[in-house]
Amino acid sequence: TCPQCHRSASLEQRGLRGFQRNRLLEAIVQRYRQGRTAKCQLCDRSPAEPAAVLCEQCEVLYCAACQLRCHPARGPFAKHRLAPPPGQPGPPGGEGKGAGGGRKPATCGEHELEQYSMYCLSCRSPVCYQCLEDGRHGKHDVKALGAMWKQHKAQLSQALNGVSDKAKEAKEFLVQLKNLLQQIQENGLDYEACLVAQCDALVDALTRQKAKLLTKVTKEREHKLKVVWDQINHCTLKLRQSTGLMEYCLEVIKENDPSGFLQISDALIKRVQVSQEQWVKGALEPKVSAEFDLTLDSEPLLEAIHHLDFIQMKFPVTVPPVPLLQLEKCCTRNNSVTLAWRMPPLSHNPVEGYILELDDGDGGQFREVYVGKETLCTIDGLHFNSTYNARVKAFNSSGVGPYSKTVILQTSDVAWFTFDPSSAHRDIVLSNDNQTATCSSYDDRVVLGTAAFSKGVHYWELHVDRYDNHPDPAFGIARINVVKDMMLGKDDKAWAMYVDNNRSWFMHCNSHTNRTEGGVSKGATVGVLLDLNKHNLTFYINGQQQGPPAFENIEGVFMPALSLNRNVQVSL
Repeated sequence: TCPQCHRSASLEQRGLRGFQRNRLLEAIVQRYRQGRTAKCQLCDRSPAEPAAVLCEQCEVLYCAACQLRCHPARGPFAKHRLAPPPGQPGPPGGEGKGAGGGRKPATCGEHELEQYSMYCLSCRSPVCYQCLEDGRHGKHDVKALGAMWKQHKAQLSQALNGVSDKAKEAKEFLVQLKNLLQQIQENGLDYEACLVAQCDALVDALTRQKAKLLTKVTKEREHKLKVVWDQINHCTLKLRQSTGLMEYCLEVIKENDPSGFLQISDALIKRVQVSQEQWVKGALEPKVSAEFDLTLDSEPLLEAIHHLDFIQMKFPVTVPPVPLLQLEKCCTRNNSVTLAWRMPPLSHNPVEGYILELDDGDGGQFREVYVGKETLCTIDGLHFNSTYNARVKAFNSSGVGPYSKTVILQTSDVAWFTFDPSSAHRDIVLSNDNQTATCSSYDDRVVLGTAAFSKGVHYWELHVDRYDNHPDPAFGIARINVVKDMMLGKDDKAWAMYVDNNRSWFMHCNSHTNRTEGGVSKGATVGVLLDLNKHNLTFYINGQQQGPPAFENIEGVFMPALSLNRNVQVSL
C-alpha cells in the first residue's frame, strides 16, 4: 500500500524495483546535497576548512592539510579508500559517492537500453520506441515527450500561480488576523477598564446612598429620643406637683379644726380636681415607639445586581464618534509620517472606514491622503524640514463623523536613505546595512532608495566597488512604479545616466542623448544632483560634471534609483 495515496498496488516479479524511480526527487536531493559544503572534522580552525576527501574506513572527512598530517597514504592507512566528500564530483569517468556530474538520460524500466522518447496519454507515463513496437502501448494515444513536458510544466506553472495568489491572500489574511489579535487585546483592556469604572461608579453610588440612609436613621433616632426626653421631663414636673399637692391635702385632712378646714377646702378641692384633669387620657402613654418605621427594600436592587450582565442591544445607526489618535504610535522618519488611531471604547456605532487629512506642511489647506479601513497609515514623499498637521474622521452609512484632535508632526531636517530591499527586484543583492548593491543576474535590474523627494536640492554619491567586463550601470531617479527588470531610463518613469568604461549617455523613455566622454572603473564615484527648486538633474563622474543638466522641467515625487547587473557592485 502506498503510504501517501493509500492505494494498493500489485508487485511484479522484480518487487519494489518494478516501480518507477522518482528521478525528479532524486535530482532535487542531489542538488540540495551539492549545495552543502562538507567541512573537515579534524580542523582546529574556526570555521573549519572544506573537506577534500572522505575515508570510507575511518568515516572521517579530512581537508588537504589534515589528510597529510593525520591520514598519510602509508603504513596502516595505505589500504584505506579515499573518496570525494558528499556533494562533490568523483574522479573523472567514475560514479563515486555524491557524483555531481550531469544526470544520465532516463532509460525505460522495461527496456534498459532505450531512452524515454514518447508519453502515453492513456497510461500517463513516459515510454520508449520499443514499448510502442512491443504492442503494449501500440493502440494508445502518444505524444512527443518534450512537447508533453513543456505542456505539463505550463500547466503546473499556471496552477502554481493560483496557489501563489491564494498564498498571498493567506499572508494578507494572517496579517489581518494578527491585527485583529492586537485590536482584540486593546479593546479587551479598554472594556475591562470601562467595566471597572462602571462597577466602581455603582459602588460609589451605593456608598453615597448608604450615607444618606444612615443620616435618615440618625435623624429618626434623635427625634424619638428628644420626644421621649421631653415627655420624661414634662411627666416628672407634673408628678412632682401632684405629689406635693397630695402631701399637703393629707396634712390638711389630719387637722381637727372644722372652721379652718372649711375656710380652705373649696379652693383645695378645685386644685385637686384641676390636677386630676391634667392627667388626660394618653398623657401616661409614650408619644413614640421604640420601633423604627423604616424598612429598606433592597431585594429589587440585590436581584438587579445578581442579574447585572452584558446585553446585546441594537442601537440606532448614527455617525461614528471622534477617533482617538494614538500619539505613542505616531512618528516621523525621514520625509515620511506614520499615524495611528482607534475608536473610543464602548462605541456602538459601526465604522465603515476612515478619512485621513494632512495639510501641505506650510499651514495650508487640509487634503485627503488616505481613505480606507486601516487604523495605521504611513505617508511618504513629504517635504523635508516641514511641519505637518494631521487629523482623521470616521464614516459609515449614516454619514461622516467629527474630526479628531489635530496632531503636529515634524519631518527630518536632512534627507538620508539606503537601498530599499522591499521594493528592489528579486535579483538585487544588498549588503552592508543595505548601502551596497549588486545583482545575481546578467540582466540589468533596478533598486530604489528608501527616501522620496518632492522639493529642495539633494545630492548623493555612489562608489563603484567592482566593475568587470565593461557593463553599463545606470544612475538616476525614478518614480515608485518604475519597471524594475530592465535598464533604468528605458521607460517613462525614470531619468538616468548610463555609463560604460569610456562614455556616458542620458536616457529617458528609451531615448539616448548627450553622449559624453568619460566612463567609470573600479573606484570611480558617480554623483547625482537633483535640484527640485530649478527642476533639473545633473550627473558627475569623479567630480566632473557630465555635460549640461541632463533633464529639465522635472516635477513630482522621485526616489534615488540604480540599475546594474552581476558585473557591478556599488555602495552609497
